Order: sequence, then structure tokens, then C-alpha cells
Amino acid sequence: MFDFIEFSLLDVLDILLVATLLYYIYKLLKGTVAINIVIGIAFIFLIWKITQVLKMEMLSGILGYLLSGGVIALIIVFQQEIRKFLLMIGTTNFTNKRSFLKQLKFLQTEIGSEIDTEAIISACQKMSKTKTGALIVIERTNALDFLINTGDSMNAIVNEVLLESIFYKNSPLHDGALIIRDNFIVATRVVLPISDNAKIPARFGLRHRAAIGISEKTDAVCLLVSEETGEISYIKDGGFELFANYDELNEKLKKDLM
Repeated sequence: MFDFIEFSLLDVLDILLVATLLYYIYKLLKGTVAINIVIGIAFIFLIWKITQVLKMEMLSGILGYLLSGGVIALIIVFQQEIRKFLLMIGTTNFTNKRSFLKQLKFLQTEIGSEIDTEAIISACQKMSKTKTGALIVIERTNALDFLINTGDSMNAIVNEVLLESIFYKNSPLHDGALIIRDNFIVATRVVLPISDNAKIPARFGLRHRAAIGISEKTDAVCLLVSEETGEISYIKDGGFELFANYDELNEKLKKDLM
């Protein structure tokens, strides 16, 4: 009855690979509602395997049919996450070691330098007071090379004054989005995909739709300053992240960039 306890080397390797895959899925879905669904499915799968081991055929059969018939439902529920994953694979430059390692960020302890979130938020605060429109996109695990090519390349360390000068209304670089990677401003005047989500309120303009659009297609996060109201928005996973004050916004941003 307890023969399953005997492990071979291949069994150990199998467990390690599954554990790595589950960890990768967790990192991909962390911070989204989908993570709760994954935990629920994992719980049902665990019960199913236990019922198989204990030879509870009726309950095992019911759970087996439930899991096998839920594949289509999973594809519908996780369509956004599947799009992000496929986009990540499709845009990864496997010939570039650094780019490839960044996609597999969970396999390494650290890559690049910590992003100066305080400087970014402070610049947004000052631009908010003058109602200077700004759109800052911060790269996470999904490479944004396909977007960088649409704008002007830059290689400058994140700096509060520099961020303000780029989005100054008379600056030739203020149109479009700015992309930050590993605490470096890597591109300005970037053209972002516009979201076609019909649920976005009409009061939000193209800048908001662009921020939502890129956060729907990748795991990038966006900080946006409205030119009309001066309001600062934090956008992630296709939605607005609420915050009570700038300290809370800074904590949210730091946590999401870990």
C-alpha cells in the first residue's frame, strides 16, 4: 500500500522540476486575482492524488473528470496570463545572455541594480503640481525590446531632474512613453499599444489607455501623470492600483519590482 514512498532518482528530479514550474507560475501570477484560482486548483489536484493513492475510486473518478474537463475553462480564465507568457517567449532574445537571464529571473538571485523608486515618485509629484503629462513604464520580467525600438534609445541612470526635463512640455522627448530597465532610462518617445477595453471610462485619454494596454500585454508597471488633472496613477495588470499616499505608492512599487 505504501510502495509509493520509495523514490528513485528520476522521482526526485520529477519533483524538483514540478516545484520549479509551480514557483515560476506563482511568480508570473503573483499579485493578481488568478493566484487564488491556481491555489484552488492545486488543492483539488492534491486531494485527487490522495484519493488515488487510497484507492477511493468513486471520489477519485469524480475529481479526475472535474480536472480533465476544466482545461478549456482554465484557458478562458487565464487568457491574459497566457498572452503574457507567450509574448515573453516570443520576444526573448535567446542569443543575448543578459536578456535571456532576465526572462528567467526566478533562477537567479539578482540581476541589474535596484530601481530608484523614490526618485521616480518624487519626479511624478513635482510634475503633478505643474500638471505635466508623463508616462513611465518600468520593465519587470517581460523584455520590452519590441517597444524600445519604436522610440529613441537612451542609456541614462534614473534621475529625478532628468525625468522632469524629459517630460517638460517644450522638450522634444516629452511625447510618448519612457521605459526604465534596471534603474536605467533606456528609451523615450516610445509608442505603446492602446487598450481596446470597453470598460475604461471615457474620461481617460490615450495616455491612460496606452498604460493599460502595455500592462495587459506584459507584466510591466506604469506610473502616469495626467496632463488635465495632475493626478498620479499606478497601473499594473491592466488595472489601476489604489494608494492612500505617496509612501504607500512607493511601498507598492518596491514590492512589485522585487
